[in-house]
Amino acid sequence: MSEVDLALHRKVQEVSNLVIRLSEQVGSVSGQVSTVESNQQQTRTELQQLRDEFLAFVRQAESTANVQRAETRIGAIEDKIDHEFGHHKTVRRTAVGMLQAFDVGLVSEENVRMVSDQLMIQTPRYWLAPALVALASWSADDRQLCDRAVDEAFRRSPDRTSLFFALTLRRQGRSESAVRWLRHYLLAQDPAALGREFAVILEAIAQGAFGLVGRDLLDRTLAEWRAQLMDSADAQARQIKRWRDEIETLRAPSGQGEFPRLAAVSPQWVILDGVLSAARGQTALLDKYKAILEREFEPSERIEDAVDDILDRLVSEYDNEELPLRRDLAFNQAVVDHDGDLGAARQTADADAASYEETLDYLTVQTTAALNPQAIGTSPATQRLAVAACHEWFQQAHAGHTRDYRAAVPQDVQAQFGTAHSVGAQTFQLPPWIGSFTQPLATLEKALSDHWDHYTGPFVDALAYPWLKKAAPLVAVVAGILLVFVGIFPGFAFGAAAIVGIVWGLVLYNGSQTAKRNQDAARELLARAKTESLHQLRAASAELTDWYEKFQAADRVEARVRELIATLPTAGGGASPFEGRTVRKEPEAKTSEAKEPVTKAPEEDTVR
Repeated sequence: MSEVDLALHRKVQEVSNLVIRLSEQVGSVSGQVSTVESNQQQTRTELQQLRDEFLAFVRQAESTANVQRAETRIGAIEDKIDHEFGHHKTVRRTAVGMLQAFDVGLVSEENVRMVSDQLMIQTPRYWLAPALVALASWSADDRQLCDRAVDEAFRRSPDRTSLFFALTLRRQGRSESAVRWLRHYLLAQDPAALGREFAVILEAIAQGAFGLVGRDLLDRTLAEWRAQLMDSADAQARQIKRWRDEIETLRAPSGQGEFPRLAAVSPQWVILDGVLSAARGQTALLDKYKAILEREFEPSERIEDAVDDILDRLVSEYDNEELPLRRDLAFNQAVVDHDGDLGAARQTADADAASYEETLDYLTVQTTAALNPQAIGTSPATQRLAVAACHEWFQQAHAGHTRDYRAAVPQDVQAQFGTAHSVGAQTFQLPPWIGSFTQPLATLEKALSDHWDHYTGPFVDALAYPWLKKAAPLVAVVAGILLVFVGIFPGFAFGAAAIVGIVWGLVLYNGSQTAKRNQDAARELLARAKTESLHQLRAASAELTDWYEKFQAADRVEARVRELIATLPTAGGGASPFEGRTVRKEPEAKTSEAKEPVTKAPEEDTVR
């Protein structure tokens, strides 16, 4: 072989080596690209997880800080309340003790002086202090001191003073005088702006504290107030809304755990879940108010004890000066109870807002006594009467709640599929498919299957090895070798072309096999995804049928709730065990009269 042939042979060998190395590098680069894409996907996932964890940490830190701040504020507020209003507790305890002392005749002149000196000095603005001085001086037959004390008590709080004396007189069996004081209290009231102590009136009605005459007076007065306020559409709308809010709070928890497939594929799931939750709330509503109406009420054996309970509610009420502090204290306590969730704490505080209002209209007092009796300090017996009194608002709220969730039931429940699948270095995105469950399941399955086939076929075909694109350079190189060398060195030309063709062909063959394996893997993966979609569709269809059955079962309870509400107008009837009963005979000794304050009507009786 000549030197030229040897040189050409070496060149061809170098070209072959270069082709081999190039093919190896192409394979290596392809693998590196796949690795890089995989690493990028993993990095994105890790970053998302890190972001979620960081946000969760921030939320937890904020909640912890909120709890710490709330606990600090609670301590500061309690200290301030104790410093500014702590002496009120002493007066309240003294009130109960003095009433009990009256029963056994232990109130002496020394007691009067002690009460007068201590309570008046310690509580210069509290209405109960002079009221107790009046009682003590009345018992000691000190008319002059009694008159001054009554005037001072009225100056500080006419409303509560009237109620206090009315209840005290009723406790002593002086029903006629008690009713006159009660009438004075009622005549001075504005039904659109009642004081917070008015809850005691509702309690007195439930306990029958003022006897038949007193109840008749209260019934007539409250009926007039109700008729007056019921003329306001806005006032009624506010009460209906509160009852509607009460019904909404009794919704059942989400049913997503019962219907996981339906929740995953149906765009209407949020509506379906809300409707079922509302319908299931009928059972909770029935159970709650049935229990309220059927609760056994055990009154005190003695009217003195019953009136003591009502008096205790009256004297333990916060004064208006305390309300801002009590409101802040309740909110901060709610923050602690809800682990720093300010939104939930605010919602809880708003629900008890009536506890801290200075004045309320009569309709709101009734609604609050029915829905949240602890907010105004009324008993279960009063709650039962209040629920009965609110039956119209209850009925309208319940009817509206039922109407709304029934109207919200979707007429066309759909299933939607449109998922992404990672296939090697590529991503298959199934375009959205929406089918309606109003169609037969077989029709939906065929439509979904055809949808998958329509888009997976072209995607899998696109993964086929591009022979034309890959073979074109090979043809060009081989043709170039032949054109350049076939005329000069035909043997060398054909040999070089054969070597290049074989080596390059092997590279192409390996690439085609890899592509074929990718196609097979993609075809299998997408076939599994298609099968899973069809399974989800069938499961969602079955769960929808189950949903309708459970919804209908829950909704059937509505009729029983409606029947319960219909019985409310008569549910609060019945006389109190104390009505028409006297405690004891009027005492015959020491019957001196205390002067009536100028703020009262001339014909009305005195404390005594």
